[in-house]
Amino acid sequence: MRSASFRPLRFAALAVAAALALTACASDSDDTAGTDATTGASATPSDDAASSAFPVTITNTFGDTTITSQPERVATVNWGNHDVPIALGIVPVGIPKSTYGDDDTDGVLPWTYAGLEALDATGDKLPVLFDETDGIPFEAVNNTEPDVILAAYSGLSKEDWNTLSAIAPTVSYPVFAWGTNWKDMALIDGEAIGRKAEAQALIDDITDQIADGLAARPDVAGKTFAYTWVDPADRSKIGVYTPLDARVQLVNDLGLVNAPSVVALAGDTDQFYVDLSAENADQLSDVDVFVTYGDDTTLAALQADPLIGKIPAVARGSVVVVTDGIPLAAATSGPTVLSIPWVLDDYLDLFEAAAKKVG
Repeated sequence: MRSASFRPLRFAALAVAAALALTACASDSDDTAGTDATTGASATPSDDAASSAFPVTITNTFGDTTITSQPERVATVNWGNHDVPIALGIVPVGIPKSTYGDDDTDGVLPWTYAGLEALDATGDKLPVLFDETDGIPFEAVNNTEPDVILAAYSGLSKEDWNTLSAIAPTVSYPVFAWGTNWKDMALIDGEAIGRKAEAQALIDDITDQIADGLAARPDVAGKTFAYTWVDPADRSKIGVYTPLDARVQLVNDLGLVNAPSVVALAGDTDQFYVDLSAENADQLSDVDVFVTYGDDTTLAALQADPLIGKIPAVARGSVVVVTDGIPLAAATSGPTVLSIPWVLDDYLDLFEAAAKKVG
């Protein structure tokens, strides 16, 4: 039995939404549903409609990817892309092995496992897990014989994309490495497997869940924020995630606004992360909510720091500390259509507590 922290039953709402979306698309079909979790092939009532979507050409930062027919064997690389086909009823043949936030070290994060469990694809039926510790294991990916490789949220290099594209049509990020938000990831990966409409239905459902969560926490929306990382062994600089980063865009979806200082600091960078010298910490004086990674000692340590402690949000305790290395951190660092419902209430609770301290 997997450990189950942070209200994993939020997944149930998404699982139902996915089932309804697939059923709606199947209303004109007499096909029977079924999933071969061993091979990764999937047959659902929406397959006829999905097949009509091909061929499809998707433009990404490295060029065009053309998928000529509906993929039956789906592989994914880098972070979180596998959650899209799983949420849409497809068991991939191969997915990255997760390490960050993996609470039971089986290589599969809790919300992904719940999705696979709903498709009867756990235990010895799990997809092949690609170990990306030293980069993408191209031979292992090739051995799964994929028809398509999903990487809409990724940090692929042109060389990576070329190598993967020689194995199967590969869908990469549209503009910035690690800059694809959870909505665009769902739509891009969903289009690649012929289920863009169902992906949009999932997005709409999650958006409604967020709206409900914000309605119950009126202090959150409209607050300015900075999402940061401060090395406890070296507080001479503050790492600031830029507005193009997926975790920042999720906080935007939760109703908060990028502090003007963060926008100015990011400038026109194409990077998801920039450094700010702690000597210039006062630039973040317009931040209502300071978000950072750490543990239960982090807030006190930041408040005691002679430079960072002078940031008004830090001084008054308007700080969201995302405990590093646990499932909540993984769920929000690379958010997906499966991870957001799984973590939403707990994440919003953190922001509500910090927002209430804003004067």
